[in-house]
Amino acid sequence: MSNMRKFYINGAWIEPASTNEMTVINPADESVIDIILLATEDDVNLAVAAAKKAFQTYSRTSKEERLSLLESILKLSEQRLPDIAKAISLEMGAPMTMSLEMQADAAVGHLKGFIEALNEQQTRQSLSNGDVLIRESYGVCGLITPWNWPINQITLKVLPAIAAGCTCVLKPSEFTPLSSVLYTELLHDAGVPAGVFNMIQGDGLVAGATLSRHPDVAMMSFTGSTRAGTAVAKDAADEVKRVTLELGGKSPNLVFADCDLEACITESVQFCFLNTGQSCDAPTRLLVEHSCYDDVLEIAKRVAENQKVDDPALEGDHLGPLVSDIQFGRVQAMIEKGIDEGARVLVGGPGKPEGFEAGYWVRPTIFADATNDMAIAQQEIFGPVLTIIPFQTEEEAIEIANDTPYGLAAYVQTGDKDRAERVASQLRAGAVHINGGGFNYGTPFGGYKHSGNGREGGMLGLEDFQEVKSLHFPV
Repeated sequence: MSNMRKFYINGAWIEPASTNEMTVINPADESVIDIILLATEDDVNLAVAAAKKAFQTYSRTSKEERLSLLESILKLSEQRLPDIAKAISLEMGAPMTMSLEMQADAAVGHLKGFIEALNEQQTRQSLSNGDVLIRESYGVCGLITPWNWPINQITLKVLPAIAAGCTCVLKPSEFTPLSSVLYTELLHDAGVPAGVFNMIQGDGLVAGATLSRHPDVAMMSFTGSTRAGTAVAKDAADEVKRVTLELGGKSPNLVFADCDLEACITESVQFCFLNTGQSCDAPTRLLVEHSCYDDVLEIAKRVAENQKVDDPALEGDHLGPLVSDIQFGRVQAMIEKGIDEGARVLVGGPGKPEGFEAGYWVRPTIFADATNDMAIAQQEIFGPVLTIIPFQTEEEAIEIANDTPYGLAAYVQTGDKDRAERVASQLRAGAVHINGGGFNYGTPFGGYKHSGNGREGGMLGLEDFQEVKSLHFPV
């Protein structure tokens, strides 16, 4: 790709000031894909300056003008989904079927959600007391996105910024630059005005920190680890920026004996392993009612043993590799930690699957007989690793579920509708999935506690990029 060593600033691809190179690796076989340059402070400053200048005019565009621009982006997004899917599969190892149907599809699904939200939103609202509320563009936004769902997270930040009349500087993950370059080319071709959207490649220590501290950046939107999100918030604090954070998770999945065990456990294991376990809302703690515990272990073991891993370039429902050697090391260390803590390995374990010596492959793993104080039950592993914990009563299940620093998502499996509602109301999580209910585009996404603040997607995701002004007229 011709623009891999360039940054997109003020409507053009330019040569960076930086000479700091990073090699982009194919996680499936450890071959070299390309080389990118990591931004210096000067590169970040140039991008912010372009966004600041563009904000003066773009913030005054009408709602109708921005809706027209979003429709142009939608048209090109639908056309280029296959290319985006191939890029994601190559750079982070998502199998082609999943990459097209889920990873790349977010470019269309989230955009439709924001178009609907902007269409429905009243930017001027009269109050019963005679005052008027106006929603305005927040300002220049710094956007930092992760590698695990690269286009999903880029669209959840870039699109509401554009819809709200903001301008922005995107710093995508340096591990997945291909899809960000493709999406930047798409936005350029769709007619996004110069300076409204800018994209630099870079790491967190230099590019991310410079963006977070920059006095001309009004808002930071970050998705990634809780540790890194805390650093962004601290860097932004001196300038009193608005900061929205979508961070980690250790989502509980409560299984009661009155559910359809075969269907619910099969789906639960598969969803935990989806994207090779590299999803912040993955149901990685399976809390199981004691009366059906043995049956659940039997089903879970069978599902995991039948879970295939294979080349991400192929279509199918198999798993790909982890994204990097760093992530591979972290997951292996956590599997070893689970063994040391005394949890029973039901399936999988340390090491790579047979026949996959090159690449960052990991064996789908299930731990049984765990307790919630173990590291594998408290810490985000971010790999295809499931921890199963038994419980006796509904009250105990809720207590275990909430006994975590995180609160991004939770899952409930039960045949009793009243119980589902009762339990869901007590779970401290931003989303509760009941009996396999999936997440839909346009619904706000975000969490409680150390899982972050703010919401992404739909109306609430749009409002995060807006400021509210009140007008007071004489009576």
